[in-house]
Amino acid sequence: MRISKTIIACGVAMTAALSASPCSRVTYMAADTTEVMVGRTLDWRTPIPTNLYVYPAGISKEGMPSGPTYHWTSKYGSVMAVSYDGGVTEGMNECGLVMNGLFCKTGQYRTDENAPEGTPVMSLAVLVSYFLDNFATVDEAYDWFVKNDFAISGKTFDGGTVSQLHWAITDATGNTMVIEYDHGDVKLYKGRELQVLTNDPGLPQMQAINAYWEGVGGTNMLPGTVRSSDRFVRASFFIHHTPTDLKGMEAVSALSTVMANVSVPYGYNIQGEPNVSMTQWRSIADLKNKVYYFRFADTLGNFWIDLSKLMLTPGSPVLKLDTSKYRAVYGCVNDKLQSTQPFSPMW
Repeated sequence: MRISKTIIACGVAMTAALSASPCSRVTYMAADTTEVMVGRTLDWRTPIPTNLYVYPAGISKEGMPSGPTYHWTSKYGSVMAVSYDGGVTEGMNECGLVMNGLFCKTGQYRTDENAPEGTPVMSLAVLVSYFLDNFATVDEAYDWFVKNDFAISGKTFDGGTVSQLHWAITDATGNTMVIEYDHGDVKLYKGRELQVLTNDPGLPQMQAINAYWEGVGGTNMLPGTVRSSDRFVRASFFIHHTPTDLKGMEAVSALSTVMANVSVPYGYNIQGEPNVSMTQWRSIADLKNKVYYFRFADTLGNFWIDLSKLMLTPGSPVLKLDTSKYRAVYGCVNDKLQSTQPFSPMW
């Protein structure tokens, strides 16, 4: 993988639907970084069944079932949102590292079909889990990207939609890395100021759009459509006008209202624009307290998994929350997690 090291310093089988959904992603940080939380919406035109899995450390995994790929044993336990019981959309590990995949139709990464012979290939089904399994900080993940070359295996889904993605990783210090692809080159943007990500265009162009609206002034006018750039502008304005001294559930509640502001109304879609569709669920990852909050759009309350109260050491069981049974629950659902076999990746 050819790397353009662009760093902003701080002052289907639905193989791709696992992460290929338009979304909005926002990071809340207290001024003293005692609270760091990442909120995310998942938006798409057709239902994407999602269950929650908790994996302990010590699980052997592979990037693809055959051919040149990566093989690893997980160093950290994590909670993951798994679409179709076949691919990881997002997750948070026990170190407080969170990673989310978002649809970006301008992204063009090197695939298994056009990479040089012998290049390791990573399936989109397990790409997010690779980073959650192996890294505790954004800097560690960045160093790995600089030193490693790999291709991505991803298929079309939902009637031929191409699985074009970009990703964001945030750690417990509030540091964020955005990963985008441009004609096979990966571009890495890193810094604590990268608090918002939506879909296309790419991050530099999106920041230019946002700079225009900052000049207009959000107290006077904000763009109100569900387009990616409009959601980015609204999210950026509101997260930067949210008090930075909030703690605990106050911070969760504040971030929840920002995510509600950039959500797409339930049942809404635009013909021919699957990337501008209804919000199906929202999540908030509390990176300091290791709590993962989740809410379906057609239910009235949040439920959550508290990683700090679960056994994540090697030899512990894989756990699953079957949301077909527990969809409209409220509160901590640790006691509803059931021992299960690892999910089978949709390669």
